Amino acid sequence: MTEDRVEILKNELVKKDIRPSYHRIKVLEYLHAHENHPTADEIYAELHSQIPTLSKTTVYNTLNSFVEAGLARAISIDGVERRFDITVIDHGHFRCDRCGAIINFSIDLNALAVHGLEGFQVTGKNVYFSGLCPSCNQLQIQEKE
Repeated sequence: MTEDRVEILKNELVKKDIRPSYHRIKVLEYLHAHENHPTADEIYAELHSQIPTLSKTTVYNTLNSFVEAGLARAISIDGVERRFDITVIDHGHFRCDRCGAIINFSIDLNALAVHGLEGFQVTGKNVYFSGLCPSCNQLQIQEKE
């Protein structure tokens, strides 16, 4: 990681009132480099090989502080796994039923017609689609031939 990149990540943390420790910078760097919606365990497994002193608790606490500060989003598409998304602007997610890939897509959440929530205070909006990604769809077509 270049010194310029470290400074950018430090500034990102400082702007959100998060102390820019080495571990926090490395977790943030990982999220920026891996936009595949990793789990905390995936991040820990990858970074622990580089930082033997890193604990799972540190990764979980760091990710939770990022979510609270608005630096990342926690998503759970299947209701089981909690994944982390560095893209915090509104968007949707597509999860491939075959390979498990999670892909971001653009959507205007404010344009969705929603009925039956009058009087509710909405604190989050998530749109999830599932099916087959183009690669897995092509594989399925080939398997049927």
